Amino acid sequence: MKNPFNRQGLERLVSHFNFDFNKRNIDLTLVLAIVAITLLGFVVLSSATLTYGNRPYLIKQGVATLLGAGIAFGLMVVDYRIWKNYYPFLYLLSVLLLVATLLFGHGDTTWGSKSWLTIGPVNFQPAEFVKIFLVICLAAYLDTHGHKLNEPKELLKTLAFAGFPVGLILLQPDFGTAMVFLFFIAIMLFFSNLDWKYIFGALGAALLSLPLLYARLDDYQKDRILDFLKPDANTSGSGYQAYEGRIAIGDGRLFGRGLYKGPQTQFNFVPTKETDFIFPVLVEELGFLGGSLLILLYGLIFYRLISLSKIAKDKMGELMILGFLGILFIHVWENIGMTLGLMPVTGIPLPFISYGGTFQMVNFAMIGLCLSVRYHRTSRITHRKLPNYWERLTDRIAEIQQEQLHKERSRRSR
Repeated sequence: MKNPFNRQGLERLVSHFNFDFNKRNIDLTLVLAIVAITLLGFVVLSSATLTYGNRPYLIKQGVATLLGAGIAFGLMVVDYRIWKNYYPFLYLLSVLLLVATLLFGHGDTTWGSKSWLTIGPVNFQPAEFVKIFLVICLAAYLDTHGHKLNEPKELLKTLAFAGFPVGLILLQPDFGTAMVFLFFIAIMLFFSNLDWKYIFGALGAALLSLPLLYARLDDYQKDRILDFLKPDANTSGSGYQAYEGRIAIGDGRLFGRGLYKGPQTQFNFVPTKETDFIFPVLVEELGFLGGSLLILLYGLIFYRLISLSKIAKDKMGELMILGFLGILFIHVWENIGMTLGLMPVTGIPLPFISYGGTFQMVNFAMIGLCLSVRYHRTSRITHRKLPNYWERLTDRIAEIQQEQLHKERSRRSR
């Protein structure tokens, strides 16, 4: 039996890693911006959870942050192109996770959607991990098939490939998360040079389908849309959360009430203040200046991600960064927008600020993959052809089928 741990196999495995920590290979501006916004998140979280006893929250968020930083580092030093060889497995894993969520998940009685899965002591949202997997899978798929994207048959295959996981999420039903998926898929298709006739056609179909989509919404989801259109109509009922959030934001004014001194926050008038509505906590206590600082940090992160996408050496790296950028942007836009009354309320948290272990680790993982694009841009291993294990597997299956067919023919000839 052949030893799988021979020298050649180990050398091939190690070749996927690069530990040349040259500052030119690392986007220090992006790293420092992430560190700054994460520290700001801990400060705001400590105030948001003060009345609950903030120590357990800070410890859990700290553990998730450390794990996320480790994951980001690991993903950075691994050549991102290796995932192109494994994307069919990542896609299959994504589908299995979402199907398991539909069968064994929970959260529908508390949050209105079956979005959570518990495995032993671990409670997590599979869709958060599927975001990363689908961006990688779609980027790898478009890198290979993108040149034929404007052919109707290939476009339908791409839409089916990207849309199937979204359909599973809609069955939970988690429309907020599905909106995030649709947004980054649209971004990736747009930058794959999708023809404008398909873009306008998709926009037209989306507008025409709005009445049908609205009819399929649950009552609480319809209430959120009505509360968005008429903010003061039901401030003691379904619109209470958004109303109290706007009061907290207005109460902050220019300099804020001071850390740990916001009345809306400390007297628990703002629901889910540690997760979805943490932005009003920040603005109430740190004021317009604090909110502006947060938005500037996000702007710097977005700018650096756009810059990284421009220097990517292949289409997969470019699309992967743009997909992750789309995820972060729609989260920031929707979360801040809903607290200001510019968007309907959804359960979408604020990246690097909101409390949530799964969400925090996923955010760091996305940054790690983006950093990998620059980190491996000039390394020697980038020019080495990576083994395609998926092709090897399919070739081996074909060989087995041929062997079975040959045996069957030999048996019949007797």
